[in-house]
Amino acid sequence: MKGRKMSRKHSAAFKFRVALAVLKGDKTVDQLCQKFSLAASQIYAWKKALEERGSEVFEAKGSKGNKQADIDKLHTVIGKLKVENDFLKRALASSH
Repeated sequence: MKGRKMSRKHSAAFKFRVALAVLKGDKTVDQLCQKFSLAASQIYAWKKALEERGSEVFEAKGSKGNKQADIDKLHTVIGKLKVENDFLKRALASSH
């Protein structure tokens, strides 16, 4: 398609820095648009996301423990399945 720009992937850290610069008033949206070749609507979207979900940064600590518990449970299940699989392989091999 002519005239359509290729979309770029920006890291979460980059989005955070740009949105924070707007929130703090360090730079205007126009200045950031020119500096990074971004659309103003994109910067406003990142700013809104930071304002609405910024508190999740502080909630993530507790959920990390839950994720680790889930990982530990899954490792236990994998171990049991490996033992069961090995047993069934041996049983099948000895029956032939």
